[in-house]
Amino acid sequence: MQRKIAFMGTPNFAVPILKYIYQNGYEIPVVYTQPPKKTNRGQKIEKSPINLLAETLSLNVRTPNELKNNKLEYEYIKNLELDLVIVVAFGQIIPKNFLSLSKAGFINLHASILPKLRGAAPIQRSIMNLDKETGISVMKINEGLDEGDVSHILKINIIENENAQSLSGRLSTLASENILNIIDSIFDKEINFIPQDHSQATYAKKITKTEGLIDWNDSAENIIGKINGLYPYPGGYFLFKGERYKILKAEKNFSKENPGKVLTNDLEISCGTNSIKILEIQREGKKSQKINEFLPGSQIKKGTSLIDV
Repeated sequence: MQRKIAFMGTPNFAVPILKYIYQNGYEIPVVYTQPPKKTNRGQKIEKSPINLLAETLSLNVRTPNELKNNKLEYEYIKNLELDLVIVVAFGQIIPKNFLSLSKAGFINLHASILPKLRGAAPIQRSIMNLDKETGISVMKINEGLDEGDVSHILKINIIENENAQSLSGRLSTLASENILNIIDSIFDKEINFIPQDHSQATYAKKITKTEGLIDWNDSAENIIGKINGLYPYPGGYFLFKGERYKILKAEKNFSKENPGKVLTNDLEISCGTNSIKILEIQREGKKSQKINEFLPGSQIKKGTSLIDV
C-alpha cells in the first residue's frame, strides 16, 4: 500500500524538498502553506513558493490562517489517515492535538544544529553569530518550540563571507538530498529519536527590519556578519542625510580611526575594531550597484562621518 505523506512548508527553502518527495512517487494528499499575502500596497496577491509549486504539480493546497483551534482542518487531516507529515519552514506552530493525526508523527527539518538556534531565523542568526558550522536537524515535533527529539543532524561548514541567501540554498539542497533516506528510515523503523539537551538551547528570534541598522561602534566582523546574515532582506544599512543605504556586500579591512569615519573615497569605513570596505551598495529607492558604479556622483566622501548624519 502506498504511503501517504502530507507536506507543510512555505518559502523557497522548502521547494526542493517537496519536489524530491513528489518525484519519488509518494502520495501527497495535501500540502499546507501560509495564505497568500498582499503586496504592492494591496494591489497584488502573492502566493508562497510552496503554493505555486503544489499547484504546478496539481497537488491539493490548503492555506488556513492558523491551525490552532481550527476544527475544520483537524477533521480534514484526521480523515486523510496520514502515514507521515513533513514540515519545513511552515511558519505556524502545529497544535498539540494535531500531532496524533499521523501514524509516524510530524517530522520537522529545522535549519540549525539543535538545540542551538531554535526558532524562526536560524540561518540568518548563524551568520550573524559568526558561527563556523550549521546544519539540518530532523526533529519529531512536540508542543514545544523546536524542542522535540532529534534523529539526524546533517552538518555543513559556513563559508567565509557567505550570506544568508547562499547558505539557505545549500542547506535546502542538503535536506532535499537526504529526505528520501530519512523517510525510508522512519517507515522501516530504523530511526532513533534522541532527546535534546535543553540546557544547551539558544534561540533565533524572528528578524525585524529595524535591526539591520549598522552600529559603527561594533567590530568589523560583527558588522559584516549583520550584512551577510540579513541579505537579501531586510539588509544591513546605514543612514546618510536621511536616506537609507543598504550594504549588500563588504569585506573586512584593517584600518582604524573613529568609528563611522569614511577612510577612502571608495568607501572603506572605520568600525569599533578594524574597518570594512563596501563592495556593493543600494541607495534607497534605487537599484543595487557595484561600488565603482555607485561612486561617481556620491556625496559620501573621504572624511565623512556616518554617525549622527
